[in-house]
Amino acid sequence: MNEAKKRQNEGKLAGIVGIIINVILFAIKVAIGIIAGSISVIADAINNLSDAGSSVFVLVGYHLSGKPADREHPYGHARAEYLSGLFISVIITVLGVELFRDSVSRFFSGEGKTQFSAVAIAVMAFTILFKIALAIYYRYVANKIDSDALRASSIDSIGDIFATGAVIAGMLLTPVFGPYTDAALGLIIAIYIIILGIKLVRDSSDTLMGKAPDRELCDSIVKKVRSYEGVLGIHDLVVHSYGAGKVFASIHVEVDADGDIMVSHDLCDNIENDFRAEGEIDLVIHMDPIQYSDPKVNAVRAQVGDIVSHISAEEGSPASMHDFRAVFGITHSNLIFDIAVTDEFPLTDRELCDRICVEIKKLSPLYNAVITVDRDYTTNRFGDKL
Repeated sequence: MNEAKKRQNEGKLAGIVGIIINVILFAIKVAIGIIAGSISVIADAINNLSDAGSSVFVLVGYHLSGKPADREHPYGHARAEYLSGLFISVIITVLGVELFRDSVSRFFSGEGKTQFSAVAIAVMAFTILFKIALAIYYRYVANKIDSDALRASSIDSIGDIFATGAVIAGMLLTPVFGPYTDAALGLIIAIYIIILGIKLVRDSSDTLMGKAPDRELCDSIVKKVRSYEGVLGIHDLVVHSYGAGKVFASIHVEVDADGDIMVSHDLCDNIENDFRAEGEIDLVIHMDPIQYSDPKVNAVRAQVGDIVSHISAEEGSPASMHDFRAVFGITHSNLIFDIAVTDEFPLTDRELCDRICVEIKKLSPLYNAVITVDRDYTTNRFGDKL
């Protein structure tokens, strides 16, 4: 069995375990809530039911993510896992809003008298042990298979532990502070669920909206590519994640323009094949032949690089130069290169190019800069100086 299949099975099992435990807890707490007449207990029970629904989405998400690629989805279905996490987050938020409305109604109507029950308190305390075990299990599996959905489920379970503790406190304190105590604690639980749901929606949406790739992943790609003899520089790394084990990346690799082009092409092919053989990243390389043997080109490259570095330092935002070429002529000389910046760079593309052109003209009035501004789609820089 391959690693992807093992991962899917681990996720499905976690979903099944979550469904069973949360349904049992829901049934127990509903019974206690009805007997004790406690809105906070029933609210906590409904939260467990939402957790069971969340586990259903985890199970379905891992089932769909295991489907192979087809004509409509050539990159596979692994992002179904991300969708399941988003659905879980939305359900939690909606249930929190409904519980909030119910608790407010109870608070102003004066309903929600809770009967003290030592048996109910003991049973509720016992359910906390189940949630502690489930939270630990979710966290263990989440770290093992790197699952954001299960990490969210683990955090939700931890929150349930505190919520159930608040319910127990309500049963103990209502006889002392009056009937409004239970409704107030119901409000606290509802607000907690809403805040948690909104946070999970935000986190789940980040990945689907194109969150920047993990820095450690980018660093590992850069380190591996640079380890090959013949790679003189790299830039323009772009990483797309279509789910666990479905990472597609592209990168520009600089090679010696004076070397054998077939040897350089074979080098790029070998790098791509090595990445694919490891099975985690499908890498595509764009080969950029660069002149490094011409002293005059190297000298001008260094001067232009210093200009870019100086502007970057002045603006307080990273910028790097790559793909530098020079075509020297009698009446003018074209300096052709790319500048990579992030979307947070304070200057517009035109302003940046104008700044660089002014400084280049100071080097020689014959220099004509032909600049292409690239946007950096990662969280770190990969200029030709690295």
